[in-house]
Amino acid sequence: MSEEQTQADSKLTTSKRRWAAEGKFLTGKISRPETERLPPGQHLVKNWPVLDLGQQPHVPLDSWRLDVRGLVENQTTWSWKTFQRLEQSKKVSDIHCVTTWSRYDNEWQGVATRDLLDLVMPKPEAHFVLLTSYDGYTTNVPLVDFAAEDAILATHWEGQPITREHGGPMRLVIPHLYFWKSAKWLNRIEFIASDQAGFWERNGYSMYGDPWIEQRYSDD
Repeated sequence: MSEEQTQADSKLTTSKRRWAAEGKFLTGKISRPETERLPPGQHLVKNWPVLDLGQQPHVPLDSWRLDVRGLVENQTTWSWKTFQRLEQSKKVSDIHCVTTWSRYDNEWQGVATRDLLDLVMPKPEAHFVLLTSYDGYTTNVPLVDFAAEDAILATHWEGQPITREHGGPMRLVIPHLYFWKSAKWLNRIEFIASDQAGFWERNGYSMYGDPWIEQRYSDD
């Protein structure tokens, strides 16, 4: 049995597939960032709920690698030490999970995606990014969203290293999209010309995931 097949058998995966089929959590309301901070159908939490595919990979720092491949001028692989030498940034942002919780004012530290883009230099034909994690999870985002001002390859949350359960030692954070797009345990960033569905996108979820218009599920 493949790794993704094993993941698909988890209780959460089964439930979320059912939610997609039923359109669960959709409110039909329209909320806009300029007038509302909380997207439609969301509720605030003060904790940080843990959701995953049933695996929380242990990635020792001495063997951690981040591969950048695809349509870039400078394909590269960073070790943890070389990644730590990159310019460090801090961002504060809200996060919104498709399972309806939101958390305000999260403080992140790590490498801004824009700084990574300056180093690897995407080619003109690169329009999307496919993200792969150490647990085999994949998700997709348009390049313009990966390059958002507040997007960050985060190693710290609230001043402390991100814990394993939340995607440590490094995870992506793209605050303006539902949080399943912010891949935990990130291992590979591939720049591609055409959009390619990731794990949840193949299982009934939106290819884009805008919380402000409740793009929770696929229109197919």
